[in-house]
Amino acid sequence: MSTATPLAQTTDAFPLERGYLFSADGVGRKIDADSATRWLANRDDNSGEFIWLHFHDIPAVLESLPLQHSVAMPEAFAEALREGSRSTRMTHVHDDVIAVLNDVEYDFGRQKPLQVATLWLNVSDRCLLSAHARPLRSVDQLRLAVEAGRPFRSPLSLLINLLEEQADVLIGIVRLAARSADKVDETLLAGKLPKRSGLGIIRRDLVSLRRLLAPEPAALFRLVNRPPKWARDEDMQSLRQSAEEFSLRLRDMSSLEERIKLLEAEIADRVAEHTNRSVLILTAVTVIALPINLISGLLGMNVGGLPFKYDTHGFWIIATIAVLFTSLAAWLIFRPRRD
Repeated sequence: MSTATPLAQTTDAFPLERGYLFSADGVGRKIDADSATRWLANRDDNSGEFIWLHFHDIPAVLESLPLQHSVAMPEAFAEALREGSRSTRMTHVHDDVIAVLNDVEYDFGRQKPLQVATLWLNVSDRCLLSAHARPLRSVDQLRLAVEAGRPFRSPLSLLINLLEEQADVLIGIVRLAARSADKVDETLLAGKLPKRSGLGIIRRDLVSLRRLLAPEPAALFRLVNRPPKWARDEDMQSLRQSAEEFSLRLRDMSSLEERIKLLEAEIADRVAEHTNRSVLILTAVTVIALPINLISGLLGMNVGGLPFKYDTHGFWIIATIAVLFTSLAAWLIFRPRRD
């Protein structure tokens, strides 16, 4: 997530943070709020041009009457902005595609808390609307690509680029988690216990990140199978590839979660084994020392009638008896047993 200062393109009537107008060949150029308003009012659907409008003030977007009249904002998109849901999803509503994407900054060392930024998008044949409450790294990367002259042929291609960025984030997280699991696995193979694995925290984080970053597979494939009428074949092919890539990443995350569960179970078994061995040793020492403690306790009582009290060989007799009983207790504990 970026902390760059947004461009000063906001007006009272049109709360725009950034706007780009794309020509028929897919090259975008930066425009201000007034230019965006004029293009929306006089757009030519046969020119091949389309526009991307990005907003950072969600309440202002919902309350901007000029924006709603110019763009014809779908009610489903406005409802998504109002509810503020963070679950990643893509929905085909009439002729528009409504998407909710997330961007995260994740630190496996837990030096700083998980930071999540959500982006709401509405994609139509000639317009892409996007809004966020916090700056997103993926939006900044897309902006830099547009300003560098990279061609985008349709608003849907911009959405697909954001999906690819999200898939790259998932790949990076899975790789880091797998690297942590590999270190724990190597420690276990060496016959040692990891001092602090943190596998449980990583597994819980993977579950949360999968919910935040991965779109619903059913909705994504439904969109691929039943695309909007205005969607280009090239874009649908790219979207199909993104859907398949997300499915692979979800399988990778599920496999990694299962692997972490197995590592946690093995660590728990080894800890239990060490604990049982320690308890056995303590019990054996206690039982072996019981005869000596019992005899010394009995002979230490200051009462009359103690045996061998006046015998010159009394100590050796008692010591021999104690050694015999101790040896018998040790043999009973450590004698070989048949399975």
